[in-house]
Amino acid sequence: MTKKGANEHQHSRVMEEELAAQLRKALQTLRHSIPIFLFVREGFNDAYNDVARKTIQAFSQLSEKIEFKEFSLDHKLAEKWEVLYTPTILFDPDRYSIRWLGAPVGEEGRTFLEALFLLGNRDSMLSDQSRKIMKEIDGPRHVKVFVSPTCPYCPQQAVNAFKAAVHNPEWISLELIDIQSNPDLADRYNAHSVPQTWANETLIAMGAQPEELFLASLLKMEEQTIYIPEDDAEVVEADLVIIGGGPAGLTAAIYGVRSGVKTVLVERGMLGGQITTTPIVENYPGFSQVGGRTLVDIMVAHALEYAKIFQGEEVMEIQPGAPMIVLTNRRKFITKSVLVATGATYRRLNVPGENRLSGRGVSYCSTCDGPLFKDKKVIIVGGGNSAVTEALHMKNIGVEVTLAHRRGTLRAQEHLVENLTTNNIPILWDTEVKEIRGDQKVTEVLLYNNKTGKTSSLAVEGVFIAVGYDPEVRLAKQIGIELTPEGYIKHDSRHRTNIPGVYSAGDVEGGFKQIVTAAGQGAEAALSIFEDLIHPYWLDKDSVAASGS
Repeated sequence: MTKKGANEHQHSRVMEEELAAQLRKALQTLRHSIPIFLFVREGFNDAYNDVARKTIQAFSQLSEKIEFKEFSLDHKLAEKWEVLYTPTILFDPDRYSIRWLGAPVGEEGRTFLEALFLLGNRDSMLSDQSRKIMKEIDGPRHVKVFVSPTCPYCPQQAVNAFKAAVHNPEWISLELIDIQSNPDLADRYNAHSVPQTWANETLIAMGAQPEELFLASLLKMEEQTIYIPEDDAEVVEADLVIIGGGPAGLTAAIYGVRSGVKTVLVERGMLGGQITTTPIVENYPGFSQVGGRTLVDIMVAHALEYAKIFQGEEVMEIQPGAPMIVLTNRRKFITKSVLVATGATYRRLNVPGENRLSGRGVSYCSTCDGPLFKDKKVIIVGGGNSAVTEALHMKNIGVEVTLAHRRGTLRAQEHLVENLTTNNIPILWDTEVKEIRGDQKVTEVLLYNNKTGKTSSLAVEGVFIAVGYDPEVRLAKQIGIELTPEGYIKHDSRHRTNIPGVYSAGDVEGGFKQIVTAAGQGAEAALSIFEDLIHPYWLDKDSVAASGS
């Protein structure tokens, strides 16, 4: 081993020891023992069996509260608890009906850790509003949540389900199903996009939800898209409320607090925005290459050193004024200014079959859903950096990929295009997807060549759509913020909108849609807000207008 290699190995070992020490200290807070039973069948899913075994063993060595036992699937306890799949993890089965079909690896390692705290303290940690919803559930709910170790959104939904099962073990049972180790179950439920939640064999949610929406969906037995609390929640006062936890919002939070502005950030979904689903980020300053999730973790950890973050809360309404009121699904914020950094959402093709087969072969996230299509044929639609990056990622994990682009040249960066050629990924030029076909899942696409005018069909099992993004401007429209002809928020050079005290930053403004530019805009907006709170520009305008000068 070279000296450099030895140093890197030593650094890695020190980091592992520090992490273990931190986990050991955190797990000391557990008040109750957690019996964990692992059931395996040798010769089946051995890689997952081994990962599950090693993961649980590692945690059991950090806390005497974690009691680990392993059994074969032919053991009498497997029959008693009706365990059929390998690996299966049961958590305190005499108290709870919670089982994990798969291994707590990748993103799901976070779920496993949070589950230990919920189970070890026998406390669901549900909000007051969530507890009220739970009281209304008056019958059994057998919950299945389909997840993937590569899906950054899955832990949010999985933890929601764990909380419900811990809070009411009489009514709520839970199966957490890893689609990679259980592809047969994924096919049976057409769970080709994750997270996906079923209750009593009824699909109740596609994607991750805030806690209250998850429980409302569980109560109503159908997906709920809005939740309004029955009464006022906690009131938080601030100088600045940032809406959106992508790179623009996180950077603005850092710069806001460092400028002396009392700042809070509200994010309804996953912190990090689109970065969380980007397999590899290239050429972000300081990193030639870095995993999207890794970069997000660094940003979030930095922002948390400064600002209070309210994750899993959706802003329902903004009331401009002095002060402004920001209402979420949990509480009220009273603030002097608002920064809208809501980013953009995946653009849809709007073709027949897209909505019907969404989650059944149609996907917008290769990081989340790509592994399920290993050794299968898929088509990726798009011609920009995102489409090419996803094509390369999926090729790398063993998916048979074809790229379809409506033009004769790609818009992606040159080195990415060169990698397409190097990896022998075929490209259908001047080609548009006109229809996505299939009964229960995708089986083929109807293609149209806009140069020759000919149509053809292509047999595929997956359609991954990467044709750009639409700005998330619902709140902006709600309060009358002016938009550009392209639908982005209109702003001046200091990120001010037409509404005094309301600012914007990041992809919601349009522009280059790069992580580094979004972060820069967040910093600029925070500094502008700091200066404007000291010298409100709108008051100066009013004074000028009143004087007639």
